[in-house]
Amino acid sequence: MEKVKYLILGAGPAGLTFANMLKRKGEESFLILEKEKEAGGLCRSAEVDGSPLDIGGGHFLDVRRPKVCEFLFDFLPKEEWALFRRDSRICLQSAVVGHPLEANIWQFPLEEQVEYLSSIAKAGCNSGEPVPERFVEWIVWKLGQKIADDYMLPYNQKMFADELDTLGIYWLDKLPDVSFEDTLRSCLARKPFGSQPGHASFYYPKKYGYGEVWKRMAEAVAPKVVYGCEAEEICTKAVKTKGGQTFMADKIITTIPWASFSKIEGMPKELFLSIKDLKSSAVEIRYVPENLDTQAHWLYVPDLKIPYHRILVRHNFCRESRGHWLETRAERTTMFSPEDENYRYLNAYAYPLNTMGKPKIMEKLLAFGRENQIYGLGRWGEHSHYNSDVVVERAMELAEKMA
Repeated sequence: MEKVKYLILGAGPAGLTFANMLKRKGEESFLILEKEKEAGGLCRSAEVDGSPLDIGGGHFLDVRRPKVCEFLFDFLPKEEWALFRRDSRICLQSAVVGHPLEANIWQFPLEEQVEYLSSIAKAGCNSGEPVPERFVEWIVWKLGQKIADDYMLPYNQKMFADELDTLGIYWLDKLPDVSFEDTLRSCLARKPFGSQPGHASFYYPKKYGYGEVWKRMAEAVAPKVVYGCEAEEICTKAVKTKGGQTFMADKIITTIPWASFSKIEGMPKELFLSIKDLKSSAVEIRYVPENLDTQAHWLYVPDLKIPYHRILVRHNFCRESRGHWLETRAERTTMFSPEDENYRYLNAYAYPLNTMGKPKIMEKLLAFGRENQIYGLGRWGEHSHYNSDVVVERAMELAEKMA
C-alpha cells in the first residue's frame, strides 16, 4: 500500500499540469493514476492514415493566456508550434459564412441580410424585454429569432441535448449581445465588427497532434504515473482501484468524472445520489480521408439532417496531412451508414452539460471535497466545459495555493 502527499486521478491536462507544478516546487511525494495506457485524456492524439488525429475532438492552444503558453512551451518548445489566425465557418443551407454568424451576415445575399438585421433589431436584448429563464427562449432573446432558428438552436441540439430546455442559462452570459449597430456596420462595410470568438489565434504543433505536449508532460514525471489503473472508490485519505489496489494520500486531486466512482466514503447519501444528475455527452470522432475544398480550420454544421455537428479540416492546420474528421454526439451516430469502415473513436465523456441543477450540485460536491481533502479540478473534476488552456491555468493556480 503506497502513500503519497498528493494523489492525482487522471493524466489529462489538469492532472499533468498539477503534477509538473508540484515537481517544479520540489515536491516529490505525488502519484498520478491513469486508467488508459497513455496520457493526455481528451487531448490525446493517434496516428491515423499517416498523420496525427486528435481522438478527443478539436483541441487547440489559445494564445490569450501567455502564462499557460509559456508553461507548455517548456515541454514542447515554441518553435515546434505553428501559429494560426482562426478561420472557422458555418455551413448553412444557403451559404457557408464566417463565424460568428452575427459578424458575418454581410456574406449573405442582400435579401437575407435584411431578414437577419430585422430579426436582430427585434431581439429581446435590444428591445428591452425581460431576460427569459428557459434556454430556448433565452437564445431567441439574445440573438434574434432567425439566428436562433438557422444556427444556434439546431447546433446546440446536435452537440449537447435533444431537449435544450434541460440546459440552464447561467453559462450563457459570456455570449456578447448582438449589437444591431455593429451588425449593420459590418453589412455596410462588408467586414466583421464586434467581439472576436475564442481561439481567434491559436497554436498547433507543426509535426504532431495536440496530444504531443501532454505526452511530453507525462514523460517529465514518468516514474510518478501509473497506467492502466482505474480509480473506483474514494475512502478516507485513500483511493481503491478496480484492480484491488489501495493508494493512500494526504490530499486527493480528482480530474475524472465524479460519476465514475462507485463509492465516496463519508459523503451524505443524498449528495452521492445527486451525482447521477450531472449530465454529459459522449462524442464520436470519425476520420474521412478526402480533402475538403476550403481554407477553414473547422466548420460548424447545424443541419439536423446531417449527423455530425463539426468538421475539423486536418489538412489545413496539421502539416503534411490529408483528410478531415467529424465530431458527432453518440446518439446521432446511428445516422451514419453501417458500412462505413473509416477510423472512429468514441469518447464516453466528452462535454459536461450545463443542466439547470448543476451549479447547486457542484457547489455542495466541491465543498464536501475540500472539507475532506478531495479537490475537484479541470473539465471533469469541476464538471465545467473548460478548454485545455483554461484547465492548465486552473491547475497552475491550484498548485500554487496548495504546494
